[in-house]
Amino acid sequence: MCIANIGGIDSHQHFWHYEPVKHSWIDDEMAAIRKDFLPKDLAPILKSNGIIGTVAVQADQTEEETDFLLGLADEYPLIKGIVGWVDLRADNIKERLEHYAQFKYIKGFRHVLQGEEPEFMLQPSFVRGIAALAEFNFTYDILIFPKHLEAALELVKQFPNQPFVIDHIAKPYIKAGLVDEWAKGMVVLSEYENVSCKVSGMVTEADYRKWKASDFSPYLDVVVEAFGMKRLLFGSDWPVCQVAASYQQMIGIVEDYFSSFSTEEKNQFFNQNAIKFYNL
Repeated sequence: MCIANIGGIDSHQHFWHYEPVKHSWIDDEMAAIRKDFLPKDLAPILKSNGIIGTVAVQADQTEEETDFLLGLADEYPLIKGIVGWVDLRADNIKERLEHYAQFKYIKGFRHVLQGEEPEFMLQPSFVRGIAALAEFNFTYDILIFPKHLEAALELVKQFPNQPFVIDHIAKPYIKAGLVDEWAKGMVVLSEYENVSCKVSGMVTEADYRKWKASDFSPYLDVVVEAFGMKRLLFGSDWPVCQVAASYQQMIGIVEDYFSSFSTEEKNQFFNQNAIKFYNL
């Protein structure tokens, strides 16, 4: 069964007008993505891969970024939802969330926690911001490295009813082949039923030029066993993935891995789980 038969949802991709200062995280090794990436560029790729819609995720930590994505969503039907940015530590956070609650495309928010120390997400002002999400039914994307897993667990424990999703399977050190410590953290996090996990971003944690599909199997084994098929979402991380793999290669990795799974399980992974989590 191919994705085209399901009508897949890509739960994680980005758009931007490239600006060297704003996008300074795109280093020399990632020079291939130092250019604009917009819905018109993605549309034919989605069509050829059987994807009917996407969730556009913030790539810059400003409300202007959130507004930029909103503008694109109004223009391009392929965008089914947005994970924006808002300053969760702000004194007027409720007011800002109230503002964004009027837009049907805004489904949740994200901060680039991978760029912060683990304790950042446990500071009282940030925790207060997470607490404010529930009133507006907003989700929260947790973007972290393995070193943040312990802090993420402490955060999640405080909010048993808040929908969380771990981006990019928490970016394990695939290039180095390290599994065990990351796996322990992911298994404990998965015990909280309100936490889902995006199978995305793996190729950029592997060797950009020498990865092979089997490199990802130990990590996929862990998240499938831990989260089960009802809490895993497919995401491409386009265009970031393009420093290491094409969109088609990204889909190929997971299509091959899940080839022996049931039709229902594939449907959950490629479509239903994203629709349910983000209320698309």
